[in-house]
Amino acid sequence: MNLTESMEMYLETIYLLERDHGHAHVAQIAKELEITKPSVTKAMNNLKDEGYIIKQAYGHINLTQKGLDESRKVFRKHSMITQFLEESLGLSPDEADDNACRMEHVVTDAMLDAIEEYLKEKKPLIKSECNGGIYGSVPNE
Repeated sequence: MNLTESMEMYLETIYLLERDHGHAHVAQIAKELEITKPSVTKAMNNLKDEGYIIKQAYGHINLTQKGLDESRKVFRKHSMITQFLEESLGLSPDEADDNACRMEHVVTDAMLDAIEEYLKEKKPLIKSECNGGIYGSVPNE
């Protein structure tokens, strides 16, 4: 089954909550994604039926190995795109994160490979500030 954008968002959110708290709850997921608890409950039932999560009735939600594998892929894409947008375009961390959240669901494997290669080859830059703004960049020696 191909994951939809919303399923990827749920899996990534569960991954982060599980990483930080050991498990997730419907209310936490709803709060993070700014959606209703009934919507989350319906999605959790679908993810459970597809084998991505283990959901206890009115309790903890944890990823299965299948869910963990998929959520790590989504999180990796998100992280790489965020870093690319910050380093190559100079976007603020918040702006880069917002855009990465949209892009991670549609980026091709070829583009992701190119981003990864860019990040590997890119030399760290020192940002020079002038009057509180970024004036230019010079490579580290």
